[in-house]
Amino acid sequence: MQKNTERMNIVITGHVDHGKSTLVGRLLADTLSLPEGKLQDVRDSCKKNGRVFEYAFLLDALADEQKQGITIDSARIFFKSAQREYIIIDAPGHIEFLRNMLSGASRALAAVLVIDALEGVAENSRRHGLLLSLLGISQVVVAVNKLDALGYDENVFRRIKNEYEEYLETLNVKQVTFVPVSAREGKNITTMADETPWYDGKTLLGVLDSFQNQPSNEDLFFAMPLQDVYRFSDDNDERRIYAGTIVSGQVKTGDAVKFLPSNKEAHIKGVEVWNAPPKTSARAVEAAGFTLEEDLYLKHGEVMVKSDENAPVSAASKIRANLIWLGENPFVFGKSYTLKLGSAKVEASLAAIERFLGENENYNELRRNDCGSVVLNLSRPIALTSFYDNASLGRFVIVDGYDAAGGGIVLEAVSDENKNADLNADFEEELFALLKKYFPHRFAE
Repeated sequence: MQKNTERMNIVITGHVDHGKSTLVGRLLADTLSLPEGKLQDVRDSCKKNGRVFEYAFLLDALADEQKQGITIDSARIFFKSAQREYIIIDAPGHIEFLRNMLSGASRALAAVLVIDALEGVAENSRRHGLLLSLLGISQVVVAVNKLDALGYDENVFRRIKNEYEEYLETLNVKQVTFVPVSAREGKNITTMADETPWYDGKTLLGVLDSFQNQPSNEDLFFAMPLQDVYRFSDDNDERRIYAGTIVSGQVKTGDAVKFLPSNKEAHIKGVEVWNAPPKTSARAVEAAGFTLEEDLYLKHGEVMVKSDENAPVSAASKIRANLIWLGENPFVFGKSYTLKLGSAKVEASLAAIERFLGENENYNELRRNDCGSVVLNLSRPIALTSFYDNASLGRFVIVDGYDAAGGGIVLEAVSDENKNADLNADFEEELFALLKKYFPHRFAE
């Protein structure tokens, strides 16, 4: 097998006892991704102790070897196909999934969701589907497992597929593939099974290989959250250096740029470097500094874009978002929080809970480990995008006091037409009152 140079992060989840660990173990074994001799060692150990071998035991055996320096742990598991290497971000349960959201799982580009054909769509299956939606994961393969126990019944597979597909559509998770599998028997995992002649799709691994990896951020529109503006006064150096980390796209000297939300415009005069050869351009993931032809007075939190790109960056003071709450204190109405997005920091408050996921359904607040689709009011406009347009400008953290208590993704900016209408009405009433006061003869009956 040729050396893989491409990696893709995937998250795997499923209700307890639906066969997730067995599926992961089978993937490791069938793709020859286990340490040499490990599979036989586990088989021999099971035989010695009078236990029936299960592929799920492979994960336990690998966990026991964590301290020996192997490259597998309980959070990240590696396997490979002929196309690329995969990093599985394990999601062993509802609460663990939430705790990992802001680190590992939020980086996943695809997901495997396991459903037991015997039990069907469980409540946790729906929970996990909503969690994937909250994380912005749209590439999903649903493995309908344990079909061997039902004689590979096509009707059972179709029933589960139709039921769960309909549910995922309500979450705007549309790129979903369903594969009938038996993880224990290795059917439709890496090779097609004779037992399912009615299935004409790909194997589970084939579906994963068909998913798109994250495109290079250099190919996206240019955007750089402004971290700060520096000025050096030594040796009569009057330059203003506008600095930040480019999150997508590329820019060069001479380009016309615009800062949002202030809408101030300028042209790139130079790309500043420190103790390095001069440059005329900069691109995604570079920490960069720029001088401008025009002097602009800006504060950190602005986002620099190219004037001619029509980037999907907007200034918004009200957003609709998917949010996961991890704070000790609940996320409540009537309280001010701090929202951090890119280099911007703004006060935010809860305006509405439109969809709720939690142990006790409660549309009055979000408690620890609850999730929901919410509307947030911001104290002033900030520049942002939908998560799906640019993850760096569409992912945020909410701070409660000194606690990073929640995180989420921006779905869209919300136009507050009613609020504007109310403000206009108030202004018209005040104006009418002033005119009547100072020009009473104009309003005489």
